[in-house]
Amino acid sequence: MVVLLTLASYLAGWLVGIPALMPFLNAAGAWWMMVRELRAGRVTRAIAIMLVWAATMAVVATVIAAAGWNVSGGRDLFLQSDYREQMLEWVRTGVGPESQPSVFIPRHAGYAAVFAMAALATGGLLGMPMGAMLMNSMGDYVGTMTGASAHPVASALLGWHPWAVVRIVGFVILGVVLSGPLVARVSGTRFDLRAHRGWIGAGAGLLALDILLKAVLAPWWGRLLRGLAGW
Repeated sequence: MVVLLTLASYLAGWLVGIPALMPFLNAAGAWWMMVRELRAGRVTRAIAIMLVWAATMAVVATVIAAAGWNVSGGRDLFLQSDYREQMLEWVRTGVGPESQPSVFIPRHAGYAAVFAMAALATGGLLGMPMGAMLMNSMGDYVGTMTGASAHPVASALLGWHPWAVVRIVGFVILGVVLSGPLVARVSGTRFDLRAHRGWIGAGAGLLALDILLKAVLAPWWGRLLRGLAGW
């Protein structure tokens, strides 16, 4: 169900043609499914659903960009097109924030803090669209690279850097668990955040691992992608 809802959200976003609405359309159906599971106390199932949602977004956003459908009527369908250009420049030259811990660590910490506060304060209503925006930005970059690559399949797979995948899983776990208290309060159910501190620790640990992997692997990974693309 979450796969179909996500596919439909991209079609709706394409038809509407307003980039700012795309993340909210992407998140709507998945948020409803997450809330349903949280209300029933099925946290693990809620996390699993949201991981499927994130994986679906990764595939669809990459395909859209690889096919050149990420631009409609001369406008970018996804937000943060400057991120796409920044990442492509990094692949071409090895120069960019992706290989600069002094730049990406504060940025990652800021994103994580804003995302966590949004999930906790709004029950995921704002946290999930933020996550969708970041997913689409990544897919936009990977798909654009894939469309111009000498080895498109390898570029599509490896363009989703291992540290980015780790970060996505961490965000999903934290987003679901931190959405729980407000969902429970509004729906009249119970959700003890302390009972899920293991999940919170896992999510935070994955975000820390993301930074470590990126600091170690990014320079080498950029050269790998450059070779695959034939640039």
